[in-house]
Amino acid sequence: MGLLFSWSLFLTLLLSASVADSVRGENETDRLALLSFKAQITGDPFGTLNSWNESIHFCQWVGVTCGRRHPTRVTGLNLDHRKLVGSVSPHIGNLSFLKELSIFNNSFSHEIPPQLGRLKRLQQLAMANNSFTGEIPTNISGCSNLIVLYLGRNILSGKIPVELGSLSKLQLLTIHYNHLVGEIPSAFGNLSSLIVFFVQGNRIGGSIPYALGKLKKLEALELGENRLVGTIPSSILNVSSLTDFNVGGNQLQGMLPSELGNILPNLEFIEVSLNLFTGSIPISISNATKLYHIGFALNKFIGKVPHLEKLNNLGRLILFENHLGSGKVDDLSFLNSLTNATNFNYLSLGTNNFGGLLPNSISNFSTNLVFLEIEDNKIVGSIPTGIGNMVNLQGISLSLNRLTGQIPADIGKLQKLEILSLFHNKFYGDIPSFVGNLTRLSILRLFQNNLHGSIPSSLGKCQMLVELRLHQNNLVGAIPREVMSLSSLLRLNISRNNLTGSLPIEIGSLKNLEELYVSKNMLSGEIPSSLGSCVKLRLIYMERNKFSGTVPFFLSNLKGMEEIDISQNNFSGQIPDYFEDFHFLQKLNMSFNDFEGVVPERGIYANATAISVKGNNKLCGGIAKLELQSCNSKGFRKKRYSLTMILIISIACGLLGLSLMLWFLYRCLFRKRTSVSSFRLLGNSFLELSYQNLLKATDGFSPANLIGVGGFGSVYRGIIDHGGKVVAVKVLNLQAAGASKSFIAECAHSMFKC
Repeated sequence: MGLLFSWSLFLTLLLSASVADSVRGENETDRLALLSFKAQITGDPFGTLNSWNESIHFCQWVGVTCGRRHPTRVTGLNLDHRKLVGSVSPHIGNLSFLKELSIFNNSFSHEIPPQLGRLKRLQQLAMANNSFTGEIPTNISGCSNLIVLYLGRNILSGKIPVELGSLSKLQLLTIHYNHLVGEIPSAFGNLSSLIVFFVQGNRIGGSIPYALGKLKKLEALELGENRLVGTIPSSILNVSSLTDFNVGGNQLQGMLPSELGNILPNLEFIEVSLNLFTGSIPISISNATKLYHIGFALNKFIGKVPHLEKLNNLGRLILFENHLGSGKVDDLSFLNSLTNATNFNYLSLGTNNFGGLLPNSISNFSTNLVFLEIEDNKIVGSIPTGIGNMVNLQGISLSLNRLTGQIPADIGKLQKLEILSLFHNKFYGDIPSFVGNLTRLSILRLFQNNLHGSIPSSLGKCQMLVELRLHQNNLVGAIPREVMSLSSLLRLNISRNNLTGSLPIEIGSLKNLEELYVSKNMLSGEIPSSLGSCVKLRLIYMERNKFSGTVPFFLSNLKGMEEIDISQNNFSGQIPDYFEDFHFLQKLNMSFNDFEGVVPERGIYANATAISVKGNNKLCGGIAKLELQSCNSKGFRKKRYSLTMILIISIACGLLGLSLMLWFLYRCLFRKRTSVSSFRLLGNSFLELSYQNLLKATDGFSPANLIGVGGFGSVYRGIIDHGGKVVAVKVLNLQAAGASKSFIAECAHSMFKC
């Protein structure tokens, strides 16, 4: 009896040891697979994997789940939204009990390891929103229990593997927004359990497989933004379970079936925009009473829009850029049927052929409406006064119609308004001052109307305004300083009005301004130097005004300029040579002013098709294609001055320059008590001035400070900042023959240190 007991005890211990060894082996396989996974992680900003160490059992590591029946085997690995960087180790394929692998929304890259195909128990594979490259491994089809496959929003390429059509349990398949090519495999018609299929945002071509019509459980079919051709198979339109149908952004054609709303009664979302569909919008669409989104834009639909009174859940109606409407009175009568749609928030009917009046019923639309767009049609009459009832409106676009009357004061109630676009109509009256109360306004487009009066200074309250376009009206008065203080402005166009006065100095506050149009007004005065602070400017159009003076040196700060037109004004002085260094400048029009002197030949000035200087009769030089007088030709000299006049001017300037120089020597050498604390003295006798000192003293060597012109250079009058000292600055023209020798000789006989 004792012998039998001992033998039983021995067998029990032996079996226990064997099981323990087996458990340790299973632990080791999964633990090593997890450590291999960790080893491939190169970035872990949240420290998610810090717990993956020997101090605790791997079943307690963050993101790791072990099974109930097999408590030492990994069944789940969920590391969503951890910002992990790296690649997926192929050793992940050793987690043979794994049912869920979810690493959604991280920064994983490289290829998806084909070893995943070993995971026979895997039910959910979520790798979307990463940066995986390469092709979808065909042997994922080995995961025969797969229910969910999320691979969308990566950089995957190649064709969709036909082998995935064998995953009979698959319910959700999303491979959208990758770089996939080829066609949708007809074998996908075998995915009898499929509920959701997203493949939009790829480069898939060919036609929509007829076999997809066999997917009787399909609810969401997203095929948009590809290169699909042909027609929509009738088999798909018989899948009555469909709630979400999107084929927008392809090259599909044909007509929508007249029974669309009857055969797809569960539709909530239909998007067919940006295709080649023709015919009319089916009247039956109103029978799909669950519809929330209708997107039929950018096609060739014709005829009337059916009444939609049954669509009480409708939120978005997007029909822009078709051929809808007939230009007649009742074209927009269907809008009356939308007043019961309590979720209605987006209406876009632009670029069609709708005529008639805007129905007063739009004032009874849901207060949830945020965007109202009916531009580029043939609508007449005025804006209904009750538009102010839609207090949540963020955008109104009624441009390119035939609307008239005054801009209704009701719009002033729309405190959330960000876009107001009414251009190219026949509105008259003043620009209402209430626009200043629309403090969220970012875009205001009122151009090409019959508006008059002045630009309201209240616009200065619109501190979020980025685009202000008031051109082609009858506006008068000065440009409000408040408008020129809107630092948010990117584009300002007030051209083609009757504005007077000067450009306010406050224009320097427009630090973000990229486009400035003030042409064809009656503006005068000089260009304010503060404009040089608008360093983001790309386009300046100031032609056909009465601006005068020189082009200020401070504009040399605007290195990003692409187009400049200051033609047909009264500008004078020399043409700025700093435009030579504007590398992005493509157009420069300075014609019909009073510029004089030499036209440079480098940079923009070397391109005769990019510049225009005609109508400036005092200019010379430049490249040959400009056909200007040579600066050394007798004809040009006779045209400018007679020889006697040149001699008189030269002698007078020389004497004046000599007098100023002697006076300066007297001031420097004999008035020892003069304070020179602002400058460093050389040998306690001579002022040493930097180029910047001279540039500032002469206001950028302004022609206004030019004293005289000699054979070898010019003499400018300058004022030193401290004490108001007047100096003469001689600028040698080293291109003139003998200028260098003259300079050396002058230094040799001068008391100054050169």
